Amino acid sequence: MTALGEPNVTAIVFFIAFIGLSLGITVWAARKTRTTDQFYAAGRSVTAFQNGLALAGDYMSAASFLGIAGLVALSGFDGLIYSVGWLVGWPIVMFLIAEPLRNLGRYTFADVLAARLRATPIRIAASIGALAVITFYLIAQMVGAGNLIRLLFGLPYETAIVIVGMVMLAYVLFGGMIATTWVQIVKAVMLLGGATLMALLVLSRFGMNPLALFAAAQARYGDSVLSPGRLVSDPVDAISLGLALMLGTAGLPHILMRFYTVPDAKTARTSVGYATAFIGFFYLLTFILGFGAMVLIGRDAITAVDAGGNMAAPLLAKGIGGNSFLGFIAAVAFATILAVVAGLTLSGAATLSHDLWVNVVRGADADEREQLVVARLATIVLAGLSIALGIAFKGQNVAYMVGLAFAIAASANFPALVLSIFWGRLTTAGAQASMIVGTVSTLTLIYLSPTIQLDVLKHAEAWFPLRNPGIVTIPLSFATAIVVSLLRPAPAEARRFVELERQLHLGVE
Repeated sequence: MTALGEPNVTAIVFFIAFIGLSLGITVWAARKTRTTDQFYAAGRSVTAFQNGLALAGDYMSAASFLGIAGLVALSGFDGLIYSVGWLVGWPIVMFLIAEPLRNLGRYTFADVLAARLRATPIRIAASIGALAVITFYLIAQMVGAGNLIRLLFGLPYETAIVIVGMVMLAYVLFGGMIATTWVQIVKAVMLLGGATLMALLVLSRFGMNPLALFAAAQARYGDSVLSPGRLVSDPVDAISLGLALMLGTAGLPHILMRFYTVPDAKTARTSVGYATAFIGFFYLLTFILGFGAMVLIGRDAITAVDAGGNMAAPLLAKGIGGNSFLGFIAAVAFATILAVVAGLTLSGAATLSHDLWVNVVRGADADEREQLVVARLATIVLAGLSIALGIAFKGQNVAYMVGLAFAIAASANFPALVLSIFWGRLTTAGAQASMIVGTVSTLTLIYLSPTIQLDVLKHAEAWFPLRNPGIVTIPLSFATAIVVSLLRPAPAEARRFVELERQLHLGVE
């Protein structure tokens, strides 16, 4: 039997097949990508079902598949706080965000704020928050990819990171949003199919009865695996993490960008319904996979391969289906990472080129060719950054890293976006202050938290007691926007909100 860390022939075959298929999609998409509208928004031609699958593909990341399965395997019941938190954010997206975003924006969420407020300061502040979110998210995906390829092909971690970065660069650079959308659709189908098959194989060992699986986990590791408190023992920390995961979904730049790929607001809302169904089903499966790995593989075996627990799902695949099934699941996980990294990179490129270069540096005076060139240069820069970050953060748990990205999204992006849609008295100064305070306070408190101070820097104590700062930073960001807007009113911006309100909520100009 092939040992982990040595080349897996099945994995290599599936890996090459997926790369071949996705590069074929990229070649096809490159022929259709001639304008910025096609590069950023797939020509706004994606259907609701396609966008629902692509949204699910974008959202079901390495953190979902590798990280949550690992957290459940190592922490039991508590690992599900990530599944639940990430899922319940979708009704907020459906009912508050999707339609107004599609009605008023073009390529990035900053377009919505800039439509009624002063564009230059708003885009600069929004770009800071967006790039911070994208950076933390990229770290998680690249770490997961490096571990996977190291596990399957016996390649050095750093070499694996470079391979992922270069393949993703090809998708985005040449195929833009059209290629990224179809790669995400293919990946979502593969992931849902692979996870379903894996869960069924696990349950077949327990008479297709999940309760028997949980009883086996309880018998092996004690009652604590079915009780909360192992991963997040502080109730305030649990609420803080839940808030960040729930509200952060509605502030993720690469998710919000997907609503511009559909023809109208109704299609945007419908696509969220499809995405919620796919994602909800998948998160139910992660429960089975995590406990399956705990019982059938064992915690010691999981942590021996990867201390963060990220390899629990691939190890489970090997345990229940041998090397061939491990190869298939690993290729699925790799496709998961590649598609999400492509979506993140495209979103980052839109922020750098559309928000900063075109609308700030060039004052919205850049022709189509210049915009495309800058977008592709930004893509190259972000690919290089993702490779460097992936190498620098080797060994971190990917679900936790994505949790930090959500904390920034919930604090920096969500308050300003919601207030710009629903509160007519929001001013440029208020929105700008909210986004900057949200970003800076979240990054500062993360640095002062036990995770960095105790776990990484090995200090005796932490300045800030909570591992997740959302319960402090989200209200702070809302309060900052409201107080600054009331102290520095802008009647002209309030009138602009009244002018745009009908278009914002009804899509009628």
